[in-house]
Amino acid sequence: MEQKMYPVLKAFLAGSLSGTCSTVLFQPLDLVKTRLQNPATNYINGRNGVGMVTIFTNIIQKEQIKGLWKGMTPSLSRCVPGVGLYFCTLDVLKTNFFSDTTPRPLESIGLGVVSRCISGIIMIPMTVIKTRFESGVYGYQSVNQAIKEIYRTEGLKGMTCGLVPTLIRDAPYSGLYLMFYTECKKLVPKDLYNSPYTSPVHFTCGLTAGILSSIVTQPADVLKTKMQLYPHKFSGIWSVIVYVNTKYGVRGYFKGVVPRMLRRTLVTAMAWTVYERLTNTFGLK
Repeated sequence: MEQKMYPVLKAFLAGSLSGTCSTVLFQPLDLVKTRLQNPATNYINGRNGVGMVTIFTNIIQKEQIKGLWKGMTPSLSRCVPGVGLYFCTLDVLKTNFFSDTTPRPLESIGLGVVSRCISGIIMIPMTVIKTRFESGVYGYQSVNQAIKEIYRTEGLKGMTCGLVPTLIRDAPYSGLYLMFYTECKKLVPKDLYNSPYTSPVHFTCGLTAGILSSIVTQPADVLKTKMQLYPHKFSGIWSVIVYVNTKYGVRGYFKGVVPRMLRRTLVTAMAWTVYERLTNTFGLK
């Protein structure tokens, strides 16, 4: 039992450490993405629908540089164990079902979807809190206060609001990402994996996979954000779809796509690069 658990623990630690590095570095992009998707904080100097640079500048002017890292505590509380759980689950599945073979494209999608669903369901309360911290709409002073306030006013439903679009966003993203990442790695000459270029190769494969996956799953991210910020306004995912389509049209589903694409691409690429390096260090490969 201990021998089986030891690699699992290593995979969890490698994933958590990779999640910590990427979350801290790219939190400002996630903050700007959330603000872009929220009309209440996307109205600056008498103008609505401002862009990414304007929001960046406005945050620095009003909240100084540290304002770009607003929501860091819930982000770390969500991403560190969440990424650890994802990589841990992925490692267990790959070890048990693909120990001697490389997963085919559809199998890679399945592995990513299952792993992300498990971590996404477990971490959904922290996802709700993280989104609200970043939005600038709620005045929570701490994660504990946010948990108590949400539970007091909205109950368990409030702690899990937006779960469906979160899974619709994250599960396909992770599945598509793993497929693109695995296929990109196959195109790289094997000699490069035993050279000083190992980390840049992993990072480049991650960037490519992240760009493609982010674009496909952006609409679900918009729906998730709106459901978590305004739970009393929408009765379900269909009501959010109708609202976005009526108010903004098709382009509304891609609000915040640039900062999200930059963040998700860089975060995931870095997470996989650090994870690959740590798994080699820990002797998991």
